[in-house]
Formats: sequence, C-alpha cells, structure tokens
Amino acid sequence: MRWRETKKGGKKEPKSSLPSYAIAPFQRRLKAFVIDSFMLLMPILYIVFYLIYGSREGFAAHMVQGWLLILIPYGIITLIFLKRSGQTPGYKAYDLKLIDLKSQQCASIVQLCVRYCLMLLTAFTIFGLFVPLMRKDKLSLYDLGSRSAPVCK
Repeated sequence: MRWRETKKGGKKEPKSSLPSYAIAPFQRRLKAFVIDSFMLLMPILYIVFYLIYGSREGFAAHMVQGWLLILIPYGIITLIFLKRSGQTPGYKAYDLKLIDLKSQQCASIVQLCVRYCLMLLTAFTIFGLFVPLMRKDKLSLYDLGSRSAPVCK
C-alpha cells in the first residue's frame, strides 16, 4: 500500500475471514464435562437409584424406564443452564461458553435440543468420542450437527 493512499484513507487492508472466537480445547471441555457429571448427573442418579427404585437391583429390573428418568431431567437442567447463560457449572469453572457458530451469539433452544440428542447418540458410539481428537478444528459430532461449539471466554 502506498503512503499517499494510506494518508487519504484510500485502499484499506482486507479484513480477515477468520472467526473471532477460539474453540475450546478438548481437555478443557472434558474437564467441564466431568464437573457437570458430578454436579448435575450424580444427584439425579442417586435420586433415581435409591429414592425411586430403592436399590440398584430395582433399577436393573426397570433399566429402560430408569435411564429415561435419568436422561430427561439431566437434559432439561442442562438446557436451562445453557439457554440462560450459555454455561453449565463445568463450563463456568473453565471459562467456556456455548455459542452458535453462525451468529456467534447464544445458541437457540432448537440447537440445544439437537445438540443434546446428538450428544446422547455420540456417547453410545466409541467412534463418536474420538472425532474431536481427529479433526483439526476440534469439533465433535454434536457440535457439527447443532452448529454450535464451546468457546473460550
């Protein structure tokens, strides 16, 4: 760029097309998931195992119904946290926030529901758990399907 053009405010440098966010590293996301599991999932597991069914054997006798009683409340609680602030307790502990990749704002309720359903499907497949480790952008299957991702704050 020539000095005169710069002085007059002529040609401007092209803006970078790179996103203005950094997708959270896999390790931080995993640590946030562990915190969420202990803070949100463990109390629900305890309530279902011992208060509703009385024992693990009672849960084992009605396993499908029991898992529905665990996963539906966990999903609702997670969706409430993510819709309200874009953070679960684990995300807050590691300064992560879930955003819509297109608008870079908080994800919509539809995206959050799709994300949770895809996360459950991914958890049942061993291959799905290793996808973020193989991709350059570190997005998982449920990130790609819901077009949302946790980013560093």
